[in-house]
Amino acid sequence: MGIAFVNGRYGPLADAAVHVEDRGLQFADAVYEVCAVLNGRLLDWDKHCWRLRRGLAALFIEGVMGDAALGQVAARLLRANRAGDGLLYIQVTRGSARRDHPFPRDIRPTLIMTWKAFDFAARLRHQREGLAAVSLPDQRWARCDIKTTGLLANVLAKQAAKAAGGAEAVLVREDGVVTEGGSTNIWIVDAAGVLRTHPLSARILPGVMRDTLIGLARERQMLVEERAFTLDEVRSARELFMTSTTAPVVPLVTLDGVAVGDGRPGPVATRLADAMWGEIERQTGWRVSGAAG
Repeated sequence: MGIAFVNGRYGPLADAAVHVEDRGLQFADAVYEVCAVLNGRLLDWDKHCWRLRRGLAALFIEGVMGDAALGQVAARLLRANRAGDGLLYIQVTRGSARRDHPFPRDIRPTLIMTWKAFDFAARLRHQREGLAAVSLPDQRWARCDIKTTGLLANVLAKQAAKAAGGAEAVLVREDGVVTEGGSTNIWIVDAAGVLRTHPLSARILPGVMRDTLIGLARERQMLVEERAFTLDEVRSARELFMTSTTAPVVPLVTLDGVAVGDGRPGPVATRLADAMWGEIERQTGWRVSGAAG
């Protein structure tokens, strides 16, 4: 049985609870983060803290403990769970109050942390073989840059992709521009050989792995453009892949049942995946046979 942290208390996950009038439950008035844990060590913790603070500021949620204290809580929770490889979830709601849409006064935010095991080594097989994707309309709200717990549109997209045999949904606006995935950032190597991903805007989440990968690519003198692309460009691309906390670099080799490029993981995604595993090893010491350093 796992251990959870809720509002200052550590206890069995099965007993963890919030008030029925918590605004996270009533309105999805909350933000969250999910951070990779490998060898019991947090990956890119500073970047996750930055994004959490950004989201809290965007929703005008105040009174959350500072980054150092959050780090102490996270470290204690990981020790309590004897964490090896897994995911640390942080959720912050505005708090509990009588149900009413406007912000209530003088309430304390709700802070939740949980941990669960996750098999990152399985991603090595996905990296070698690639996964399938399905294109779907982007029906999310206009502030996708905030990592809010209001994920219903993402849930529906992921379920539709799963029902169609895909591992990810590639989300497309009405003008044909690809934004991101149901729970990932999306990348292509276009017909000219340029590595591209959607620029930062309110339309996409500023992914932590996205940021890390841009840095790794530029360190290797690879041409990276933060420039939007269309679904038609994806279909003519040499490579298509996704990044996220749970999918560091994973090729998408088919889209809507049609091969992307030659239908196999391409050299750019493979090189970047190896670079990412090397960065993960540098930060955490984690290494699996087959992962490059």
